[in-house]
Amino acid sequence: MAAAPRLEVTGVAKRFGAVRALRNADLVVHAGSVHALVGENGAGKSTLIKILSGAETADAGTTAFDGREVSIGSTTAAMALGVATVYQEPQLFADLTVAENVFTGRELTRAGRVDWTAQNARVTELLDLIGLPARYATVAVGTLSIAEQQQVSIAKALAGDARLLILDEPSAILTDTEIDVLFGVVRRLAASGVAVVYISHRLDELFTIADVVTVMRDGETIGTWPIGELSVRRIAELMVGGVLEDGPREHRVPEGTPRLELRGLGLAGRFHDVDVSVRGGEVVGLYGLVGSGVAEIAASVYGITPATSGTLHVDGAEVRPRSPRHAKALGIGLLPSDRKQQGMFSFQTISFNISAGNLRLLSRARVLVDRRREREVARRMIDRLSVKTPNERQPVSAMSGGNAQKVVLARQLVDRPGVLVLAEPTQGVDVGAKEEIHRIIAELADAGTAVLVVTSDLPEAIRISDRLHVVRDGTTTAEFGPGASQVDVLAAAAGAVEVAP
Repeated sequence: MAAAPRLEVTGVAKRFGAVRALRNADLVVHAGSVHALVGENGAGKSTLIKILSGAETADAGTTAFDGREVSIGSTTAAMALGVATVYQEPQLFADLTVAENVFTGRELTRAGRVDWTAQNARVTELLDLIGLPARYATVAVGTLSIAEQQQVSIAKALAGDARLLILDEPSAILTDTEIDVLFGVVRRLAASGVAVVYISHRLDELFTIADVVTVMRDGETIGTWPIGELSVRRIAELMVGGVLEDGPREHRVPEGTPRLELRGLGLAGRFHDVDVSVRGGEVVGLYGLVGSGVAEIAASVYGITPATSGTLHVDGAEVRPRSPRHAKALGIGLLPSDRKQQGMFSFQTISFNISAGNLRLLSRARVLVDRRREREVARRMIDRLSVKTPNERQPVSAMSGGNAQKVVLARQLVDRPGVLVLAEPTQGVDVGAKEEIHRIIAELADAGTAVLVVTSDLPEAIRISDRLHVVRDGTTTAEFGPGASQVDVLAAAAGAVEVAP
């Protein structure tokens, strides 16, 4: 007789006020398998995960664990069942040791005191399981790499004898090498009998790690398939509910003087001799591997970390952005790579987020903000960027990643900058939102904006760029035109080929 599924969710529904987050969600996960859960932002994945982890309770439906129907009414109840969730960004205390982090809130005690010997011994076992050295037990978490912190988060989950491990976008902030390490950990856990639910927007990586895939759309489960029956394209089509059109943006290189030009730009210890030009109506990509210096270039153009050598020109005039405010006054806009930390006020409304940074434009006599004008501008930008929201008063924290990204972008477009720098414009958004953001970028370029896209998403860089610059070892080393192959660009970024001067 076959063993009962580790987890079986049937007909789960959840409503938040007038919003129906889940309509009819089903999910069956077996012990020892890696089960991918995918869907667009707003498809219901996050709500389902919150219900399974005890952060929310379902309005309808049933949940069974190892063949027994259960009610997960709290996070404590979820942990008691053996359900553990690890989120994209490690939720750890940097100044505490690995052992202290793993047992925070559930310390092993003896005679009323913390049993450090027992804790360190248990942590050593967990570190061996996830592939970290035993000596890390007494190392401060803040000294570890992001990938190692992610592994510590998994160890923390396993310390509660997790039988169902939920990994929510675990690879989003990792390098390719670090992702390989993560996958090794996941495989070992599955081999030991842990059931793993793996959530990711990187559809290609599912074919390396997942056994089966469940697709959600509009709060419902569309279906579950063995990974061998799917392709990246087919998963994307199931997520959006239609057939994706082929064909990149029509590439063209406009005439005229560059609106943005970097000549030998450098920042001591970060990058040097960067040469890039962007004409009005052109999308130029800037691509490099982690540590290449590409991210720092975007920050320098916007005045966050001013350059120490070379020159920067806007519309032919040499400028030296000293701060983001100064860069904005020069006609430069920036979409930051980390929208949560650098781009938005999460618990404020859409109106507030769009008007922030544009208060002089929206103020009467530069004293009081014209609230009526603020709402009008917000509604106009919501319509222009096709932001999915009931109204401009909705908090950004209640929005999907793709729609929140559009709100951050909307703020930059209120004053119509002539130069727009987009750092990782589609990081952490689903395939549908990515398509919409690409459309917006194309429309901005068609309207005459000079767009510089800094991205670590190579297919995206090739698809949307009229020209693509590669950054390696802190400097621009190669330029590609339309039709460049991923192999050639990646080889140039990795230094695997000689680049013609």
